[in-house]
Amino acid sequence: MSSQSYQNVKIVSADPSAIGLFGLAIVTLVASSQKLEITSGLSYVIPWAIFLGAFAQLFACIQDAKHNNTFGMTAFGAYAFFWFAMGTSWLIKLGVFGPELASTIDVKQMGFAFLGYLVFTLFMTLGAMETHKVLFTIFVLIDFLFLGLTLDSFGVGGGAFHTVAAIAELGIAIMSLYGCGAAVLNTHFGRVFLPVGKPFGIFKKY
Repeated sequence: MSSQSYQNVKIVSADPSAIGLFGLAIVTLVASSQKLEITSGLSYVIPWAIFLGAFAQLFACIQDAKHNNTFGMTAFGAYAFFWFAMGTSWLIKLGVFGPELASTIDVKQMGFAFLGYLVFTLFMTLGAMETHKVLFTIFVLIDFLFLGLTLDSFGVGGGAFHTVAAIAELGIAIMSLYGCGAAVLNTHFGRVFLPVGKPFGIFKKY
């Protein structure tokens, strides 16, 4: 009988969190400018929602799956599909798919989707506590974003919660840009160049 030897091969791939956070940062920066009425219209928000908010985070999701990172895969994947859905919803609103769909919009349906994402983000925030404090802050801001979007979609607050969502979204953009920079430079320099804060150590001991 011939003897066979086996060799384990380990494939090393880069941490995808930087590109995922970059996609999140850019789409929320552009979208918040529209919510804050610094810019107007949705025409130029849609491509950034699809290509940065959706595809960049979907790429990070797939790469995190290869890293066996369930938390990162789930977070990036869920928010990627959120932006695919938002981009499509805006296209419907603008009449791209015909006047019949545009005329039957019920914004409360969006409210239920936002509510689901709020619940999802709340338990993901607990997970972020044991990653680092920059990511935890991003998730807290996403909580406020979905809280504001949910209540505004249900007509609560007379527009006040729309402003809450807009400010939270701008905060997400700023913190995500910082998180992206930290992920790239800390890895590139092999040391803590931009601090992100230690995990809280409440649910997981280190």
